[in-house]
Amino acid sequence: MIPLYVTSLNSGSNGNCYYIGNDEEAVLIDAGLSCRETEKRMHRLGLTMKKVKAIFISHEHSDHIKGLEVLSRKHQLPVYISPGTLQHAGLKLDPPLVRLLCAETPVSIGALMVTAFLKHHDAADPHSFTVENNQTCIGIFTDIGKVCENIRKHFQRCHAAFMEANYDEVLLEKGRYPYHLKKRIRGGRGHLSNKEALDLFLSCRPAHMSHLFLSHLSADNNDPDLVRALFQEQLTATTIVIASRYQETPVYAISGSKAPDPNVPLTLGQLTLF
Repeated sequence: MIPLYVTSLNSGSNGNCYYIGNDEEAVLIDAGLSCRETEKRMHRLGLTMKKVKAIFISHEHSDHIKGLEVLSRKHQLPVYISPGTLQHAGLKLDPPLVRLLCAETPVSIGALMVTAFLKHHDAADPHSFTVENNQTCIGIFTDIGKVCENIRKHFQRCHAAFMEANYDEVLLEKGRYPYHLKKRIRGGRGHLSNKEALDLFLSCRPAHMSHLFLSHLSADNNDPDLVRALFQEQLTATTIVIASRYQETPVYAISGSKAPDPNVPLTLGQLTLF
């Protein structure tokens, strides 16, 4: 089996960026960290920007694009972005580096295949993604107001997924956010609650899913220990990882058949191939 290597460089309203790659090439999903911080975190993981061949953008909110202009220009990386997102993002990208996304139309990046699909979120033209080779499929499902058939269909194909678990319903209700913001978050075009994420996981989890990265946790309305315990209570064979809003996760090797011990991430020494 040829694995895909994945990590969350950051996940949350302060910045989102996910790395998926093989031995030869990689892509970034979103660029919500500064160029310098993206490079720094990849270096700590033993990853190099030389392997990154493209950036895919989910939507125009600043926590997904604030590092994009510098990152694309410095490393001459093509940016795959939907027409609606490009129109509303206010970005100054080099025109030769812009590639327009079309939902459900796969894009080949070397041996990787990236597919965008529509989702519910309060943005102009929001998309989620799968990244795959001919054996392994990784999903990136964050900033989702509600679970739709697109999410269910693609989730069922994944060997690993970054899935939003943004808020705990009780913490949000009792928290300091004003009513209009609470309404936006849980209103069907905002974010998934822990319970909604768990329901998706339990109803659609494929038997071959080895890792679930709980992502885009709210700093105010969620707690990593709370959501981890909620999922681990199910005693499934899927390894649960929290994608932090403060630091990168380790790099995990995901293959079409489950690894002998999915709880053990790769160490820096094992990543010399990057």
